[in-house]
This record gives sequence, C-alpha cells and structure tokens, in this order.
Amino acid sequence: MKFVDEALIDVTAGNGGAGCVSFRREKFIPFGGPDGGDGGRGGSVWALADRNINTLIDYRYARRHEAKNGEQGRGSDQFGAASPDIELRMPVGTMVSDAESGELLVELLEHGQRALLVKGGDGGFGNLHFKTSTNRSPRQKTPGWPGEARKLRLELRVLADVGLLGMPNAGKSTLIAAISNARPKIADYPFTTLHPNLGVVRVGPERSFVVADIPGLIEGASEGAGLGHQFLRHLQRTRLLLHIVDAAPFDDAVDPVVQARAIVAELKKYDPKLHAKPRWLVFNKLDMVPAEERERRVQDWVRRLRFKGPVFSISALAREGLQPLVEAVYRHVALEHRAAALPDPRFDAALPADG
Repeated sequence: MKFVDEALIDVTAGNGGAGCVSFRREKFIPFGGPDGGDGGRGGSVWALADRNINTLIDYRYARRHEAKNGEQGRGSDQFGAASPDIELRMPVGTMVSDAESGELLVELLEHGQRALLVKGGDGGFGNLHFKTSTNRSPRQKTPGWPGEARKLRLELRVLADVGLLGMPNAGKSTLIAAISNARPKIADYPFTTLHPNLGVVRVGPERSFVVADIPGLIEGASEGAGLGHQFLRHLQRTRLLLHIVDAAPFDDAVDPVVQARAIVAELKKYDPKLHAKPRWLVFNKLDMVPAEERERRVQDWVRRLRFKGPVFSISALAREGLQPLVEAVYRHVALEHRAAALPDPRFDAALPADG
C-alpha cells in the first residue's frame, strides 16, 4: 500500500431540520391546538484514532465528507429524527489543523481517541414551542441551524521511541530488520527506502520499544533535495535519534566525518528542536573494515566530530554489536518515559543492569 502522510479534506456537518407549523385536527375536537414538532439535529463529523490504520491514503482520494441534514418536524407532536454522525478513522499520531488559519485542532495520540471536527446544526422549533396562554394558535416556527464546515489539513507523525537517520545506503533498513520485526526493502543502491518503516524491538518479556526508519538524507535536504526531508516530521516525536554512519562507503574518497556533519547541518536547518534531541553515533558496516584498524578509525572519526555522546560500533549485516546497542537504547527510553511520568506497561519492569 502506498504510504501517504499528508492530506487535505473538506468536512461539512448536517443542517438542523426546520420546525413544523401544524394544528391538531380530529373529529369532535375543533380546537386541538398546535402540535408542530421540532426539527432533528444535523449529523456531526468526528475523528477517531485507529491503531489498525497506518496511512492517510484513504483521504487522498476521498476528500469531501458530508453528514446528512436532520429531518424536518411533523404534525401530531412528531419531532424530526436526528441524522447519524460520521466517524473518520485516522492513524494514531495524526495531527488535524484548520487549513486556512493553520490552527492545530487536535492530535490523535491514543487508540480510540475521538475528537469533534465539525458540529451539526440544531433543529428548529415547531409551533408547539410558541404556545402560551395568550397565544393559543401560534404560527411561528424557526428554521434549523446550519452545520459547521471546514477545510482541514491532516498530517501523520508516527509514534516511535527511537528514530534512525543517516545518508542513503548507511544500513538503516538492514539495522531495523536485524533488531526488530520490520521487513523493509533492502538493496545495494541508494534510496531503497521510500517511506517510513516502523519496527518493534523486543528486549525481553514485556520490554520493548518502537524504532522508526526514514529515507536517507543528503546534503540540501532541508531545501528539498532527496526524499528524507519529506519524512523528517516522523522523527519529531521520538525520544532518541540514532545517527547511522557508513564506516565503509563504496567510494574510498567519501569521508564518513563529512557525511555525518552534513546530516547534523540538515537537522539544524530543518528544525532546531529536532537537532537538540539526544543523538547517538552508530558506526555501521564495521565488518568491512580490517579488524586491526576498526578501533583506531572509530576513535579518529569521533575525535574529528568532537562528539561527546554515546558511540557504538556495529555490523547490522553480520549482527555484530547489536545486543549492547539495543539494551542501552532500551534503558534510555525507559528512563525517559519514567521521567515524563508516562505510564507504559512496556517499561514497568525493572531496568536491566548496565553492562
């Protein structure tokens, strides 16, 4: 299925039904009085978060959603029926904004969360409502109130604990396939990943975290070059960024330090808050570097980058060095959740010991 994370839709609530002017007419009851009922309420449009949906593709092709109008009132004290509401199911993590003002209306962060998008109009009053002791045969009624209408922008930001970023062909897809249940497309050419992939990494019983892999970034991504800039928004909700660096690029003239600096510069241009997130360096493809040179090369790269955070050396293809990385990431994410006082059964268990 095609991955779609942006959509524009028009939503219109139903109008309320008009009230009715009617008088009771029965044999032997010449002055039955008013019996015109009220109109029914128009249908509203709601958003519903559904964890079984992972893309906004349905709203790319079905952009207009209208609820039905309420029924008009009738005689014999019959009120018009209210129109049923419409529920629009959206992926968890969807942000709904007003397309004209840019105002954020709601963020759907939990499965089953409902939010009112546009409210249906109330029904009008029938002449039954206007009966008084001095006005026994009222002929007044009111029309139904109009329903609301809006043009909305839907933006999906996936909910993940950890985000992978790096140059094309750095091995992000191989890594997420090695440590999680995700099965992204893997090939020996750049830009294999065309849309974000999510994987659940299971560290132990009831201990897991979610990893998001986005298309590779290149220099100039913040100005629109390549594909990765279109999906950087999916890293904005993560608690940790793993910067995957290709330690053995195809071209010997390519410097991993230069590539790493280019990624950091693009992050800063795109969003300073994203740039300020905790970021760890992960040097991948160490199996392609001679064993006697690995430690020296990694130390030299870290020194040139002046990086002060955690550094890991792995080979995702050979599955070397993955267990220490996974355990360290889990400890960090668990502490972040506890610091934010977020109840999550995945992190209720005791933290694993270091080392």
